[in-house]
Amino acid sequence: MGRNTRKRRTPLATKAIAASAALVLGGGGLLWAQMNASAHESNNSAQNYTKAAAATVATISCPDVGQKLTSVPDRAKQGVATELANLDKQITEAYARLASTRQAQANDANFVQNAIVGPLKEKRAATIDRIRIDVTRVGGTFDSALAQLAACTTQTANQTTAGGGNNNGGQNNNNGQNNNGNNGQATAAPSASASAPANIGGQAGNGPVAADFVDITKVAPNVLAKPQKQQSASTGSFTTRCGVNANKNHNSDNVIVAPGVTNGAHHTHDYVGNQKVNAFSTNDSLLAAPSSCQNQSDLSAYYWPVVRVQDGTQDFDQNALGGGKEGNVGKILTPQSAQIKYVGSPAAKVVAMPQFLRIITGDAKTTTNGLANANAHWSCTGFENKVQLTEQYPICPQGSNVVRTFAFQSCWDGVNVDSANHRTHVAFADPASGVCPNGFKAIPQLTMRLVYKITPPTIQNGQVKNAYAVDGFPEQLHKPSTDHDDFISVTKNNLAAKIANCINTGRKCQ
Repeated sequence: MGRNTRKRRTPLATKAIAASAALVLGGGGLLWAQMNASAHESNNSAQNYTKAAAATVATISCPDVGQKLTSVPDRAKQGVATELANLDKQITEAYARLASTRQAQANDANFVQNAIVGPLKEKRAATIDRIRIDVTRVGGTFDSALAQLAACTTQTANQTTAGGGNNNGGQNNNNGQNNNGNNGQATAAPSASASAPANIGGQAGNGPVAADFVDITKVAPNVLAKPQKQQSASTGSFTTRCGVNANKNHNSDNVIVAPGVTNGAHHTHDYVGNQKVNAFSTNDSLLAAPSSCQNQSDLSAYYWPVVRVQDGTQDFDQNALGGGKEGNVGKILTPQSAQIKYVGSPAAKVVAMPQFLRIITGDAKTTTNGLANANAHWSCTGFENKVQLTEQYPICPQGSNVVRTFAFQSCWDGVNVDSANHRTHVAFADPASGVCPNGFKAIPQLTMRLVYKITPPTIQNGQVKNAYAVDGFPEQLHKPSTDHDDFISVTKNNLAAKIANCINTGRKCQ
């Protein structure tokens, strides 16, 4: 489902966009000061600048309706997925209006509420009601409380740390994520620029900012010990070699969350493994597609949001949806290496992954959802066993590269290959014991390690130059914690059983 993004620009909005563009051409990663300062304050006053920036509405925070849908009848799934994609589209468009009307906001304290947030609530209410109709007309039940999720709020520039907390380099647990949003919180990392003015930075005005980066050499070790292996542990591993997406297989779809919706992700993905993944893929088309994996029995779809460097360069999607039109700017970086490995459980033997199992790990919306489902892991080569970051990007020392890792959910409910919110059919094992929740079975845990060669960003006067960031929804401000990864298990020639057997017998296979 495409959308018309042509808009009538007012003279004031045109001037603001031109000013922002001038900063982009100047080298990237800089603040758009004129758009943040209020009309009656001097841009040359540090005190006034800080005050104006702190008061700026940085982003729009809307409750995530999809996460609250725990049961959707099969006959309603396509309609519900389309409406959920409409909710994302509405937020994206509202954020674009927020970013292009800074002068009007400075002139009218009620502008954001009256012209952006209020109309957005009306659109969301109508969309949620269509979801109700889709569910109930096929005999499903709909929680009427979901209607209360139509209203959105705004966040100022000093509220945009994921979860509304302090900037920290927190790691959640040894291999997973915060199942309840408060487990295994790690030692706080120092802010890259604690005294910097609040801002929402970036070439496109939606991040990242200086506080999103930290010198990794200044972060205290925070990696927790792994669970002790029990007698019944499955100790083997299976590595599949699928390349680094050197052939630049990209799109901004997400067939898991928004099937049948073009640009459903609103950001660009790298794809390895299955080479025919898009919004319109089906189980049958995935089985018939070619694979980039050396093992041609592995047709699984492995995809993740790209990383870009904001050094003033542009890429193929600079004027496209999912790219520059939605705040994802800069040159896309191809990983130097991409390791995909399945590992076992410290507490049990594993069962084979079911065909077409879908797993999403992490949360692309932590800036507004909070950290409950965050599963971002950022580090540097030479530091991975000591420091893992969730809420900041690392600035690596000379000779060290940026590392991005994922450890997927390793427990399966034994029945479903997906769920309405794409989460409840899988779970993380207990971080202390490695035991799966009651009713769940251990499956091979998918892990990924992506390594990038990136010129370290620099922080000067509270501003970041040559920043890098993961792609994301524009209103999420490119926070590090929004990193996430997607997977669809597709195999042939009994490969899934071979992977499980290899792991259960303690071998290292590929």
